[in-house]
Amino acid sequence: MAIRYGTILLSLFWAIHGNAQTKDSLIYPRFLAEVTNNNLAYAAERFNVNLATARVAAAKVYPDPSLSFGWVDNGQKRMKMGYGFNTSVSWLLELGNKRQARSSVALSQLELTHLLLENYYRNLQAEATLAYLQAILQENLLTVTRESYQSMSLFARADSIRFRLGEIKAVDARQSKLEAANMLNTVYRNEASFKAALLQLGMLMGKSPDTLYYPTVVKSSFDREFSLKDLINAAISHRADILAAGKDKEVAHNLVKLAQANRMPDLGLTLGMAQNSGATNVIAPTPSTNVIAAGISIPLKFSGRSGAELLSAQYSAAQAAARYQQAALQVQTEVATSYYNYLAARKQVNQFHTGILEDAEKALAGKIYSYRSGEINLLEVLNAQRTYNSLKQSYYEALNGYAAALVEMERTAGIWDINL
Repeated sequence: MAIRYGTILLSLFWAIHGNAQTKDSLIYPRFLAEVTNNNLAYAAERFNVNLATARVAAAKVYPDPSLSFGWVDNGQKRMKMGYGFNTSVSWLLELGNKRQARSSVALSQLELTHLLLENYYRNLQAEATLAYLQAILQENLLTVTRESYQSMSLFARADSIRFRLGEIKAVDARQSKLEAANMLNTVYRNEASFKAALLQLGMLMGKSPDTLYYPTVVKSSFDREFSLKDLINAAISHRADILAAGKDKEVAHNLVKLAQANRMPDLGLTLGMAQNSGATNVIAPTPSTNVIAAGISIPLKFSGRSGAELLSAQYSAAQAAARYQQAALQVQTEVATSYYNYLAARKQVNQFHTGILEDAEKALAGKIYSYRSGEINLLEVLNAQRTYNSLKQSYYEALNGYAAALVEMERTAGIWDINL
């Protein structure tokens, strides 16, 4: 009776949760396109390109001129010396090719931002693919536990009937019922894990959780042949983070040029006009006058004698060069590691192709037959059931690990030809 109620509750659980959210079948190309177009984190990263583009435009702007006005009261009411008005325009003339140096820095930073965005997308599509594979794995694990529960539920009901007929002991009937109840709890846990994996797919696509996207079953073959040397060369030539590290060296070099240009003093140019009204003082009356003045100001850059800005830029350039060498070494290590992990994952999958799953299924069927014939006890059947479940779950996990190893290897190598 308890098993029957458990089955009813499980059916209600699936029905209620299935109706609470909309279901949508999701193929991999559509999923990756949705991630590319609607992922919110990726959309936020794309704004960095817009910001860098704006900085390029700002770097090309000339310094703004300054316009000033002045008024002077020469003691008009008391001494009748008149008023004075003056107007001047001043402008900073940059020397040392500073504007071009700023533009070079901004342009190289824009190119660096493009490479960083490309590297972000490289990681995003790999993480999205792994999430897609994880959802399929969780679905397969749920199927295994659900089928095992249904089988154990029927087994427990049969044992209940056999107990009433006096064919088995009460302890055996009770044990099979407890095993079915425990399997039901496992189904609940796997159901939650599967739903969480589906929600992760929706989040990556920028979708609200009111719709669950069910991935289609992967039937692609992940058997590929790679050369470690070719993978390393491809990574050094094409990986966006390596190219970004090289561009970072260029940015640092341009910052050195800018620091050198900033050591050159700038000139301040001034052009002004002053007008003084006539003085009506009886002692020294004077007519009105107009004065035109031009001037040059030269800053005395005593602060530039230390060369702190230039030294800082030079050290940054040396640091960027060291980072590039470290990045290149890191990439080679990552590619080699992912390559060997891929080979190991292939061996694990091939191990299951030797017939061990079929043998485990036959062993379980034989144990069930022997138990029903009264030749063995229930414990041997339960052990065979656990062995079969463990092997089947391990098989699905090995398949997922094989696919994930391929994704990781192509990510580290900077290539991408995966189509599930």
